[in-house]
Amino acid sequence: MIQPANRTQGVKEYYFSVKLKEIARLNEGEVKVLNLGIGDPDLSPSEDTWNSLKEACVHPKSHGYQSYQGIPALREGFSKWYKTYFDVEINPANEVLPLMGSKEGIMITSLAYLNEGDEILIPDPSYPTYKSVTNLLGSKIVTYSLNEEQKWQPDLEALEQRDLSKVKMMWINYPHMPTGARASRELLERIVAFGRKHNILIVNDNPYSFILNDEPMSIMSIEGAKDCCLELNSLSKSHNMPGWRVGMICGSAEMLEPVLKVKTNMDSGMFYPVQQAAIKALNQDKSWYESINKVYKSRRELVFKLMDLIDCKPSEDQSGMFVWAAIPEKYKDCYELSDDILNKAKVFITPGGIFGEQGLKYIRVSLCSSEAVLEEAIERIKRM
Repeated sequence: MIQPANRTQGVKEYYFSVKLKEIARLNEGEVKVLNLGIGDPDLSPSEDTWNSLKEACVHPKSHGYQSYQGIPALREGFSKWYKTYFDVEINPANEVLPLMGSKEGIMITSLAYLNEGDEILIPDPSYPTYKSVTNLLGSKIVTYSLNEEQKWQPDLEALEQRDLSKVKMMWINYPHMPTGARASRELLERIVAFGRKHNILIVNDNPYSFILNDEPMSIMSIEGAKDCCLELNSLSKSHNMPGWRVGMICGSAEMLEPVLKVKTNMDSGMFYPVQQAAIKALNQDKSWYESINKVYKSRRELVFKLMDLIDCKPSEDQSGMFVWAAIPEKYKDCYELSDDILNKAKVFITPGGIFGEQGLKYIRVSLCSSEAVLEEAIERIKRM
């Protein structure tokens, strides 16, 4: 047998990929599983967004290779978006790079900056892809714990006591997934100062700013951020476009240059009609976000009711499209609770442990299901 590369040995199949296979087997029975686990927006993009896609499909150049940097109008759209909602000046010529989803950005940024053996600060809990990409590159994961008592914010004083001489990069993610915690401006200022002091690249993964969050914030609004920071963003959550694969990364031209080098060797540009649709999406006014959040607020109230039924305790102060909650002590961990509900009620809830050891006593419920589905889940759990 031809052996796979050694780098694959430290990477497991993505948890949700495995779980969806299990759910598919359970769905062979009479009662179908209600999946409340994945943050896959079920609402549609705006009508003018997908109309723009259809119109652009007949453009004579729509089916050819596109620029690695995206068309100028898309970069200008991202620049205007950041100025309007984050009060951040981004030069569309060289300080923003469109991506095929911000998940691509995690990989190509890591490829651009990390060498084998470099150390990377990764929060626990956090999005699992930060760790899997680091493992694929042969770099070293150095976790820093987040906890509820500290409002899921890093203890920078404790990090200062560590040997940081080999640390090349630090991942942060605010608003935070999976906990929904928000960062204050003061916290972002301290993180930027930390990065500058220790010559560490800070990368903020920022796709949840517009979901149940009245004050969108970018680390790039902090003075000195362009010296040591990059920021990823995405239209997946904010504009209900996860399958369209549209994201971006912004920062100084010097910081983005290595990322662009990698990207030019990884793909051949984004489909022109998708770029045109993204421009239209970025031009939505504030009422667009308000309409989406009205739906999520109603759904969150139902999820809070569901949490009450299983004695889980969510924080009221959460943003993003999930509800994160502490589990009751009668369960040894989140997996036991998740499996119990899946087997007895045919409702899937994400165990917090997939995001790190700090999540073992928590669960996460997605708000990406209709009120009817959430109400059915509540009834099933009541019967359970």
